[in-house]
Amino acid sequence: MAEANYTYFIEFLLLGFSEEPELQPLLFGLFLSMCLVAVLGNLLIILAVSSDSHLHTPMYFFLSNLSFVDICFVSTTIPKMLMNIQAQRKGISYAECLTQVYFLNTFAGMDDFLLTVMAYDRFVAICYPLKYAVIMNLRFCGILVLLCWIIMSWASLIHILLMKNLAFSIVTEIPHFLCDLAQVIKAANSSTLVNAIFLYVVIALLGVLPVTGILYSYSQIISSLLRMSSIKSRYKAFSTCGSHLCVVSLFYGTAFGVYLSSAVTHSSQASMIASVLYIQMLWTLFKYSDV
Repeated sequence: MAEANYTYFIEFLLLGFSEEPELQPLLFGLFLSMCLVAVLGNLLIILAVSSDSHLHTPMYFFLSNLSFVDICFVSTTIPKMLMNIQAQRKGISYAECLTQVYFLNTFAGMDDFLLTVMAYDRFVAICYPLKYAVIMNLRFCGILVLLCWIIMSWASLIHILLMKNLAFSIVTEIPHFLCDLAQVIKAANSSTLVNAIFLYVVIALLGVLPVTGILYSYSQIISSLLRMSSIKSRYKAFSTCGSHLCVVSLFYGTAFGVYLSSAVTHSSQASMIASVLYIQMLWTLFKYSDV
């Protein structure tokens, strides 16, 4: 009971925000713009896919799921950022921080998995066009998405259960503008060996394997394209992969930018945040061009 009362009063300070007063309206505007563009853009994608029967295909089924996950991801982070900027504070409670960690990891992992599944979809469509309708049937697509949700939900839950055993100071500083899992673990006062081991295992399994799957799928796609005799057929087949390749590049570019931001100096935080927002908005626009 004493431990529960202790954790109840823990507060994390997110130090990723600039303390300069003149930058606060700019940061608020950037985050608000990101939220509106991401939510409205992804909602338009979902509405377009659901309302047009011609888009009821595996590719657009996965795209609409990706859009839904992106809306959830933005809703997990941006509202709290806007509240803190508006109130000119940096605090987030222990429960809020762990909740944010859980959903951030779940939705980021879902993005990773869905991009991999979409790469597999393009691989089957180009390399096995005659078997595409049989392999990528609605039931199989639903099972793939459900498995992604189950895997990421349990992986994120284990992270949270392990973090519940960590001890933190009453006021713990996090050098980031959100509750990043690695930064929260690093800020703990107790041993984090088990947490670190599980984190690296998850990164290896849920990070490296999807990337490997995407690279393998596109290596087979390129190999299949090179065997096509018609240049027009090559272009038409590869054009169906163009937007997906852009989204993949922007996704990993965004992830790299977010994690790199924790290592740069405080004076460059504003430019880093602006870069991340810009990439996120481009990501939504590239997905919208697919519909």
